[in-house]
Amino acid sequence: MADSKDTYKTILTPSEEVLFKEKNSKFFGYAFPVTNEEEVKIQLEHLKKLHFSARHWCYAYQLGTEKISFRSNDDGEPNNSAGMPIYGQIQSFEVTNILIVVVRYFGGVKLGVGGLISAYKTTAQMALENAEIIEKTIDLYYTIVFDYKNMNKIMRIIKEKNLEIVSQKMELNCEIKIATRKKNAETIFDIFSSLFEVSIKKEN
Repeated sequence: MADSKDTYKTILTPSEEVLFKEKNSKFFGYAFPVTNEEEVKIQLEHLKKLHFSARHWCYAYQLGTEKISFRSNDDGEPNNSAGMPIYGQIQSFEVTNILIVVVRYFGGVKLGVGGLISAYKTTAQMALENAEIIEKTIDLYYTIVFDYKNMNKIMRIIKEKNLEIVSQKMELNCEIKIATRKKNAETIFDIFSSLFEVSIKKEN
């Protein structure tokens, strides 16, 4: 069952820069962990400053674990000769929440579309091989609201079920936000919703 999959692969930290050379052209490859388009923009701006005299900054990114969004950009290279080969490597390594940028310095010799596809693909592959790929769980978040007198009972379940506490407000009315991996979510929800004087709601 594909739907029961509750893990995904991504990278923990940006990869070290890689360099691929082809007929005097230089291709610098980078992989970054990203979770939204704002982070994509920040990394691209940083690389454009770093490589201000380069000719092309081609990239592809994929965001999301269940609802996937992706984008590829050829940045002036012939159609589908750069962004899509980069995106192909994201798919082949099965990673998400990732941005791969390949910066090209033109070396005076045209590579042809086939040469470009191969160069961008190879550089993206090198960047991913150079990154540390990790597996994470797809987590769902719930907020539990209860009276202070039920604190021990709630904390015991959280501990027993090994739940992550994301945030907590301890006042007259206590509120704890927890995270649980997707495949356990239903069970966890049922445990808390069956408790007397306790309410639980799913967060988006």
